[in-house]
Amino acid sequence: MHDIEPFYAWSNLYNSSEDIHSPFFGRAYSETECTNSVYNYFIHPLWDEMGSATLYMKLLYSDYQRGFCVIEFLGEWNDTLYNDIMYLKRNVVEILMDAGIRKFILIGENVLNFHADDDSYYQEWFDEIEDGWIACLNFRSHVLEEIHRGHLDYYLATGGQLNQLNWRTLNPLQLYTLVENLIKKRLTA
Repeated sequence: MHDIEPFYAWSNLYNSSEDIHSPFFGRAYSETECTNSVYNYFIHPLWDEMGSATLYMKLLYSDYQRGFCVIEFLGEWNDTLYNDIMYLKRNVVEILMDAGIRKFILIGENVLNFHADDDSYYQEWFDEIEDGWIACLNFRSHVLEEIHRGHLDYYLATGGQLNQLNWRTLNPLQLYTLVENLIKKRLTA
């Protein structure tokens, strides 16, 4: 797991530790010393801790004028045991929303498992973003099944073309435009 790095091709465009609106502003990172782990497996030191014992993230990009951000995840998203959505909502999302973010692109290729529980935080998040949206990109099929079983797909846009995007070949604005167009098509269908 320590070999799985957050996507870094946009680091010349955005750095969350240098963004005064970011919950990770001022963080210093080690390039070599692994201190965080998921179930006793050390993870790469560039992943950000948000309060969860099993889920880590990286704020890859934020655009406050357009009101969107891109977040990549690593680990197990476990709402049943650890209430990970609460940590994400309170420690990250609310800070970004205070700065004007209303559209969230969540990248889940490295979310290994998902355990749903109560939908309260998802509903709260969804209600607070008004005309915004929460899009889940490239989540694994068994993770999407659990999201659907928990009826969280009412709040999260999942599946279809969102689960087949080669997002690494795009710049952040191209990704945002593509995802927004997919979301608009769903809303008008």
